[in-house]
Amino acid sequence: MAQGRRVERVAALIRREVSELLVSGIKDERVSLGMVSVTNVEVAGDLQHCKIFVSVYGSAEAQQQALAGLRSAASYVKGELGRRLNMRRTPEVVFQLDRGLEQGTSVLGLLNQLEQQRQERGEIPEGTGVSGDGTP
Repeated sequence: MAQGRRVERVAALIRREVSELLVSGIKDERVSLGMVSVTNVEVAGDLQHCKIFVSVYGSAEAQQQALAGLRSAASYVKGELGRRLNMRRTPEVVFQLDRGLEQGTSVLGLLNQLEQQRQERGEIPEGTGVSGDGTP
């Protein structure tokens, strides 16, 4: 079980360092086009590979541009991680776009549409205390 805690600790350190690099280290203009944030880091059990999930605020084109910029800066990020984390072997870095926020927003939109349709049909009387945000 100690191996699992070490992997989690390394993932947290990588997340912190990559977030800092996004602010001050990566100079690629494509990355600065959209607001980029690290949402999750998955590190393999042998610490040889890590997937860094990023969320990019902006249009689909801005997201793809930022992701391309991050992928081109992957070797720089790996070098900085090796220097900052003092690990024997630095994991290979792969950036992936995290679509969880988009999917969550679309699901909430669909739920709101369903609630409006039910109210229009009279299935949920107005003022019964049932709301979509979970408050009575």
